[in-house]
Amino acid sequence: MSIGTRISIVLGLSYYLFVSPPAYADKERDTILHGQPLEDWESLSSANKVFRLNFFSPRNSSRRYLGICYNTPPDYGEANLPLYDRTVWVANRDTPIVDAPGSLMIDNDGKLKITSSRGYVPSIFNSIPRASSNASATLLDNGNFVLRELNLNGSVNRTLWQSFDYPTDTILPGMKLGNNFKTGHRWLLTCWISKEEPSSGSFAIGGDPNGTNQNVVWYQGNVYWTSGVWSNGHFGNLPKLLDGEFSYVSNENEKYLTYSVNKNISFLYFRIDPVGVMMGIVLGSFGDCSLAKQDEGCVKKTLPECRKPDYWFESRAGYMLGDGYRFGENYNLSIFDCQDKCEQNCSCVAYASRTTQYGSGCEIWSMETNFYPSGYADREIYILKRDIGRESTNDRGKHRSAARHWWIWLIAALGGTILLAFCIICYVVQRNLRVKEKTRMQLDELEDIITAPGKYSQPSDKMDKKMSQVYNFSFVSIAMATNNFADENKLGEGGFGPVYKGTLPCGQEIAIKRLSRSSGQGMREFKNEIQLIAKLQHTNLVRLLGCCIQGEEKILVYEYMPNKSLDFFLFDSGRRELLNWTDRMNIIEGVAQGLLYLHKYSRLRVIHRDLKASNVLLDHNMNPKISDFGLARIFAVQQTEANTKRIVGTYGYMSPEYALKGIVSMKSDVFSFGVLLLEIVSGKRNHSCYPSEHAFNLIGLAWELWKEKRVLEVMDSRLDDSSLKDKIVRCINVGLLCVQDQAKDRPFMTDVVSMLTNDSVRVPVPKKPAFFIESGAREGECGTSLANNCTNVLSITVMEAR
Repeated sequence: MSIGTRISIVLGLSYYLFVSPPAYADKERDTILHGQPLEDWESLSSANKVFRLNFFSPRNSSRRYLGICYNTPPDYGEANLPLYDRTVWVANRDTPIVDAPGSLMIDNDGKLKITSSRGYVPSIFNSIPRASSNASATLLDNGNFVLRELNLNGSVNRTLWQSFDYPTDTILPGMKLGNNFKTGHRWLLTCWISKEEPSSGSFAIGGDPNGTNQNVVWYQGNVYWTSGVWSNGHFGNLPKLLDGEFSYVSNENEKYLTYSVNKNISFLYFRIDPVGVMMGIVLGSFGDCSLAKQDEGCVKKTLPECRKPDYWFESRAGYMLGDGYRFGENYNLSIFDCQDKCEQNCSCVAYASRTTQYGSGCEIWSMETNFYPSGYADREIYILKRDIGRESTNDRGKHRSAARHWWIWLIAALGGTILLAFCIICYVVQRNLRVKEKTRMQLDELEDIITAPGKYSQPSDKMDKKMSQVYNFSFVSIAMATNNFADENKLGEGGFGPVYKGTLPCGQEIAIKRLSRSSGQGMREFKNEIQLIAKLQHTNLVRLLGCCIQGEEKILVYEYMPNKSLDFFLFDSGRRELLNWTDRMNIIEGVAQGLLYLHKYSRLRVIHRDLKASNVLLDHNMNPKISDFGLARIFAVQQTEANTKRIVGTYGYMSPEYALKGIVSMKSDVFSFGVLLLEIVSGKRNHSCYPSEHAFNLIGLAWELWKEKRVLEVMDSRLDDSSLKDKIVRCINVGLLCVQDQAKDRPFMTDVVSMLTNDSVRVPVPKKPAFFIESGAREGECGTSLANNCTNVLSITVMEAR
């Protein structure tokens, strides 16, 4: 506890004892009323002094919690004080008061609140019906803390809230453990994160939500242990339910377990500890699924192929020589969670908690580190070991039999083994040399734009915010940030390869693009994207944080966009309604500003060549950012167009002169922008066929309706607002100008931005567009409903122009 907190508590206690009128100081209370708060130095004791409620702090901590514990029974003596003094319920386990004394009060609405001298009010008690100020909160002899509304004569009108409905990690006699299917309420126990830290851990126990008459222990939401179905007075996996009279209530409204005790047993409870085991005073335990013990009902843990049953972790005192990977505080990991992180990561060889004070947090080490034993170390480190003692008796007998004849097998296999080992060593050495040489050559090509190899091999909490240089991440740090490229971190996959979500040690979220060997994008595209983004700075362009090159691995690290890409919202009937007109116009203008910057204001004149909805990413405020510059082309300052035989891009977004003749220019991006603008306004894909006699795509549909003066039929029906019609018609007009057949007729992005942002600028009448009939559609191919449209969004990797 900090010195400031102690001083505050002492001053408050002095005022209470010597200045404040001792209205109720002459005897211990079991009740608080409106206007009579429970101060930090006070406690409530139940009528027969069985339980007390008071503020407390874990050992060596300044955080203040409000909790209920047993009063120490005089019959057991001081030797059992730690056993019975343990807190059985905590009100603010996840919202403690820091460095200040606390106070519990009943407010003017008849609700319980915890306040502090700093005015911080954590929301800990569940919402209750509004009551009058005539309310009281009483600690009962069964350990239940009950908030009641009183009548004018002092009798109880109704119960507003009770702690028995919101247990923490302990179930007392009379509590319930199960589900109320009528109200949806669940009586669950959730473990502490450590023996000293009461915040919520990763294990929970409660009734099976599927309705079976059994209890389940979950670890991080996954089933860890099952009790078996209740039958004949006990659960299937617990033949004997230890001490206490247990009963299981099961009807159409609720299913729950409860128990009572003999009057001669005053102190009895069960709790779930930080490793998922149900413990009890003089009760034994159950639900142990550790390696050392496997109780009946344990669910087999899924481990990677690299982990075998004969591996375990040994606790050692010492230091690791080498930096480990530290998970941020927002993970809220216990030591058991840390072990799980290490087991699931094939490169992990050791783990430990980050703090010695509470045994929480997590740090893991990879194979590049070594352990140094020391008796002066202040925390335990768990080292990966092979447990030979886990072999069965038969296995040990076989090993002894084989050991007696080892020399026979040795002579028979010695020559072949030596030759094979020599060949393998030569092959591995040669392959590693080739990989290192290839990696060195690739890094040399990029030495002018990335940091020196190894300098930033570990993600740093102090990453440079400048865009002039990107960082060279090590492959190990990328693997740890994505939990070894786990499937649950996969955001999607395109023609270039998969994209993963990762988290740096500082807590910053990142997007990791891992180029596939079969993507058709090689070192040229990889280098092109790094060179371009490193030199471009604009709010509507995605930011590249770094890269990784190791052998055949080529990885790009970007800032993470929480709302994914534009097509995720635009082409999904359920999510499209989240895009109102303000958002869509913001996206249109943002993409236009990004293209204008690329074409005119950046240090390099850049033609993107693959602008489409999936390459427009959205940040948490739905602001657009253009991404994927692997196919971009750099122009000289005075250059307006170029010819290429290597045509890349996506069908439906490429201009006719580029797709058919290989002529690339700024007008190619203008065409792609026009298609994207029409898609945003309509919510439809361009490269689909829509019902008409000519099998129109979206461009053709918009052109046909424009000629018939029915162009508003193109817009998304969710935008049906008369006040928006002029603006929508103007956007469709600009879109049709951008997709005109002749490149010379299309406007530059300067004009496009002006027409979109300035209503006083005149918008010309568009001419015939290009590709307005879906060439791949035969007569009758399009259905009568847009739900039956034929969609083709294939990407072109490489195509030779005629």
